[in-house]
Amino acid sequence: MQLIEPILQNQEEIRRIRRELHAHPELCYEEHRTADLVAQRLAEWNIPLLRGLGTTGVVGIIRNGDSKRALGLRADMDALPLQELNTFPHASTHPGKMHACGHDGHTAMLLGAAHYLARHRNFDGTVYLIFQPAEEGGAGAARMIADGLFEQCPMDAVFGMHNWPGLAVGSFGVVPGPMMASSNEFKVTIRGKGCHAAQPHKGTDPVMVAVQVAQAWQTIVSRNCNPLDAAVLSITQIHAGSATNIIPDEATLVGTVRTFDIGVLDLVEQRMREIAGHTAAAFGAEADFCFKRNYPPLVNHERETALATQVMRAIVGPGQVQERIEPTMGSEDFAFMLQQKPGCYVFIGNGEGAHRDGGHGLGPCNLHNPSYDFNDELLPLGATYWVRLAETYLSKES
Repeated sequence: MQLIEPILQNQEEIRRIRRELHAHPELCYEEHRTADLVAQRLAEWNIPLLRGLGTTGVVGIIRNGDSKRALGLRADMDALPLQELNTFPHASTHPGKMHACGHDGHTAMLLGAAHYLARHRNFDGTVYLIFQPAEEGGAGAARMIADGLFEQCPMDAVFGMHNWPGLAVGSFGVVPGPMMASSNEFKVTIRGKGCHAAQPHKGTDPVMVAVQVAQAWQTIVSRNCNPLDAAVLSITQIHAGSATNIIPDEATLVGTVRTFDIGVLDLVEQRMREIAGHTAAAFGAEADFCFKRNYPPLVNHERETALATQVMRAIVGPGQVQERIEPTMGSEDFAFMLQQKPGCYVFIGNGEGAHRDGGHGLGPCNLHNPSYDFNDELLPLGATYWVRLAETYLSKES
C-alpha cells in the first residue's frame, strides 16, 4: 500500500478530529459546530474558504500554478437522528443524534488531504474542498448547487467517497454508470365512505380498496418493467381505522421506490398513479396519489471513473480494487452534483467492525446502525486517495 508519509505522520491529529466530530454529531442544516471546526482548521492551514453555501456548507480553495483547470472533492458532514448504543469515550454526547454513517470520517479524511495539499501543492490548477451539509435526507448537495457552488467554484469535475462496511480495509469499490439508486417516496390516500362494520353494504370500504391497490402495484415491477431493469417498490406503512366495528372513511399506503434509471422511474410512477386511481374508481372510492422524488440515481461518468480507478490501483494494488462492485439500492445526494458535473463516487472499505473500541454496542457495524463506528485505519488511506486524485487530475504534465 502506497500511503503518503506526511499524511501518516499526521494520522493521530486527524484521528482526534474524527473522534471530536463523532462525539458532537449535528443533524442536517444544524452543522454549525462542525462547520466552525472545519473552517478553523482550513484557516490555520492558510486555505481560503467560502461559508454559507447550502446554509452550513464550507468550501476550501487551494490554488497552484497558472492552469484554469479545477476539480472538487466532496465530504458530507451531517449525522443521523439515532440514539447511539456505543459507550466508548468518543460516543455521541448528544442524545438522539449519532454519526452512524461515517460522515465524521469523511470530513476528517478530506481535512487530512487539505493539510497535505496546502503544504505541498504538487499540482497545477485549483482544488475545491467541498464540506457539504444535509446529505441524510436534506438534499444538501442540491442546496449548495442552488446557492451557486459551481458558479462561485467553477470546476471541471467533482468526486465523492463513502466508507463501506463489509468491504475489506485497504480496498476500494467502484463501478462506471449507475452505482446508487434514486430515492423516492409515495403516499396514496383511499377515500371511501365509513359505516358500521356489521353493515358494509351502506358504505365504501377503503381498506379493501387499499388491499387491491397494494396487490396490483406488485405487478408493476414484474409485468411492466423490463426484467433487465432494476426497480424496487416497497409498501412500508398501511394506516386505516380506529375500532374493530367501524369501517373507516380513509386508508393510507406509504412507501418507497428505487430505480437506477429515470425512464424506469417515470414508468413506475405512472403505473402506480393509474392503478391507484382506476382501482379506487372501480370500487366507488377516490384516490389521492402523491409521489415525491428525493434523490436521483447516482451515475458515475466513464472517463472520471477510469481515472479514479487508476489512482486507487496505484495506491492499494489492482487486487484491492473492485472495479465492478455491485450497485446498491441505497441513495446518495452526491447524485445531484454528478448531474451537473462529470465525476466519480467510490466506496472505501470499512471492514467488518473488529476495529471498534471496547464499549461498542452489540449490533453490527453497519451503516445507520446504533453500534456503528467509522474505522480510523481508513483516515490516511482516504486522505492519500484524495491527494493522489487531485495530483493526477491536475498533473503539471497534462
